[in-house]
Amino acid sequence: MDAARPEESNGSWLRMVPPARETLVLGVILAFLACLPFAVTHLPQMTDYPSHLASFRVMLDQGQDPYLSRYYAINWRWTGNMGADLLMWPLSRLFGLEPAGRVLGAAIPILTGLGIICVERALRGRVTAGGLLAFVCIWSPSVGQGFYNFTLSLALALLAFALWVRLEGHRWRALVFVPIGLGVWLCHIAGWGILGVLVFGYGWSQRRSLAAFIQPWPLLAPVVPLLLGGGTKGLFGYGVNPIAFKVAIWLKAFRDQSMPLDLITLFVLLALLIRLTLRGKLDGRLGWAALIFALLSLALPRHIAGGDYVDARLIPVALMLGCLAAGQVAVPRWLLWLAAVPFLIRLAVTTLAWHANGQAAERMLLALDEIPQGARVAGAVAVDKLAWPIDPFEHLPSYALVRRSALVNSLFAVPELHMLRVTGADAGFVDPWHRLLFEPGQRPDMTNFAPLKQADYLWYIGSEPVRGAPADMTVLYRSGHSFMARLAKPVDHR
Repeated sequence: MDAARPEESNGSWLRMVPPARETLVLGVILAFLACLPFAVTHLPQMTDYPSHLASFRVMLDQGQDPYLSRYYAINWRWTGNMGADLLMWPLSRLFGLEPAGRVLGAAIPILTGLGIICVERALRGRVTAGGLLAFVCIWSPSVGQGFYNFTLSLALALLAFALWVRLEGHRWRALVFVPIGLGVWLCHIAGWGILGVLVFGYGWSQRRSLAAFIQPWPLLAPVVPLLLGGGTKGLFGYGVNPIAFKVAIWLKAFRDQSMPLDLITLFVLLALLIRLTLRGKLDGRLGWAALIFALLSLALPRHIAGGDYVDARLIPVALMLGCLAAGQVAVPRWLLWLAAVPFLIRLAVTTLAWHANGQAAERMLLALDEIPQGARVAGAVAVDKLAWPIDPFEHLPSYALVRRSALVNSLFAVPELHMLRVTGADAGFVDPWHRLLFEPGQRPDMTNFAPLKQADYLWYIGSEPVRGAPADMTVLYRSGHSFMARLAKPVDHR
């Protein structure tokens, strides 16, 4: 047997700078690994996902189901918030509704990872430690909460920006980006804004002049539908105690499953980026955009045109771009691998949580076997106001629509804000009126739970026993403290 080479035995291989092809392969592997949580459960454990899936069900049904046509309607309009809605049309035909939702969800972290890689390759010709460190921002709270359109638009914005850099010097670049800008806007208006800031920051780092402000002009095509009313109407505000809220969203920039891990990730990343900034080590081609998004997260309100957490969504984007800006030079192999460790640790924690929560959700969904098609269900979900982990069950009652064509009160169906409308009940039978907010040491209370007046069944979901439930109801199924019950006095369906 040949003896080991001296330079290999003393670890010099780990100290070598790997070739660009090796870094590309590593980046692609990590990008595809980013979808791992979707592989361990059939039920994506994202907060808003069941309600989005229910909306897709109504949209795709097109009035064929008599119960859905009785209870719901779609107010279809072209807006800057419908990327997933459009993609579900072909995907549902290929896979079916629920598998299509899962496939689309799994594609988003993969595309985001590939977008990071493409930006690195366009700017530097190789994947750097900064790019692999940026992977830690893929599973942001926006992904955990199930903001499909926004997270998809972020991935597309990264890919589009990489193409913008690649086409530097080509006269026809502007012509290509007119439809690209419109497409990213159609997916989600925030992704369109992110792409515009990326293009501006890139131009500003090269020429700090008026030309940098003019450079994103090919992306302005969506201004026309916005002026014609193609935007979403609705709330605009900072909410109660905005200063405390801004502090909270920054502390929750990596909120997922473990408070210690999430806070350590944030503080270590901030310390690294601040140090590199003070030493002038950040790449301005991405660093300016990172700074702009950090400032926007402080300046923008929480609500804009019906969108919630508008400011909070930008914080992981700023941190991701900051990490990318840190990757200016090739580094030894050991440091490149080390940069991927935070992403892998967090991915493992998320995957384990999805597996456990997915099994719990499967057990709770067995309650749907106890109700008929077209049932009228009052979902009541206990929500701990101080809990840190992202709650995957907050919209679970929406599966009553997906699997039983039921009328349910956990949907995003506020008039003028959402395309879905509830026609089979009054305005109090939509999100957030299904939530039973409580604090540690309390028990969820549904004594004055108004949706019961319009329902035949009560579906309670919570880790704590509830008080104030109707005494004359008949429990049909239990899973822990959660249960499905038939109400003694069902509403008149006529």
